Amino acid sequence: MIGLTTALQNNSGESQRPLLGVIACNRMVAGEVAASVMQRYLLAAAEHMNASLVIIPSLPDFVEAPRLASMIDGCLLTGSPSNIAPRFYGGADAGADGPFDEGRDEVVRRMFSEMVKAGKPVLGICRGLQEINVALGGTLRCDLATSSGTLSHHAPANADMDSMFEHSHEVRLMEEGVLARALAASSIVVNSVHYQGIDRLAPGLSVEATAPDGVVEAVSARVGASSILAVQWHPEWQVHNNPESQALLRLYGDVLRGKVTLAHG
Repeated sequence: MIGLTTALQNNSGESQRPLLGVIACNRMVAGEVAASVMQRYLLAAAEHMNASLVIIPSLPDFVEAPRLASMIDGCLLTGSPSNIAPRFYGGADAGADGPFDEGRDEVVRRMFSEMVKAGKPVLGICRGLQEINVALGGTLRCDLATSSGTLSHHAPANADMDSMFEHSHEVRLMEEGVLARALAASSIVVNSVHYQGIDRLAPGLSVEATAPDGVVEAVSARVGASSILAVQWHPEWQVHNNPESQALLRLYGDVLRGKVTLAHG
């Protein structure tokens, strides 16, 4: 039997698209808990990463992480309205605001570990970057929308969806970094929709981009044979209107296919 990680050939002779696992959130829908992924992430991955998709529910008691990691070619950790619970990164900040989704926290922890063991890529967006930092031993801060003396990284709480994603700032791309090379730029303007962010950078992660206040906005790593790439902003939001977001997602697709080799931190 040919495994899913093999580049199969379809009837036209073209390689089959890689299978990307996307971690779902636990969210209330019509009074019930649903396994939920916003469609914009799925469409962005399908159209601009050229990936086939499978949704992985955040049900720790039922998700077999080793088996799933052996079946998929890569894993995408998306953004979410929830924050990572402090206990997952040893946070003393008991006042960290929810909502929390500890089912997702646990499934991501297990899936990240198994993907690294299997030498397969993990890609992150927003919460996904924070999850990667936590999985590798880093910590988070929770004050990025309110702390005085820093750039506000989130729109006011009463902003509607469009206004929330219009909230933006510049990020500086690290010279000779994978993002700077892929985007052929030294800086870009990105949306900013996050309350949590990296505090202590995890060992092994390389910084790919920073905000004007020094907050880490993108990371990369090579952990064993596993390529890791994540950004704090949302390239999937209105991606059709943003050539830089399209280029970033194509880079994600190249990492997924092993066409881009990321350096060890």
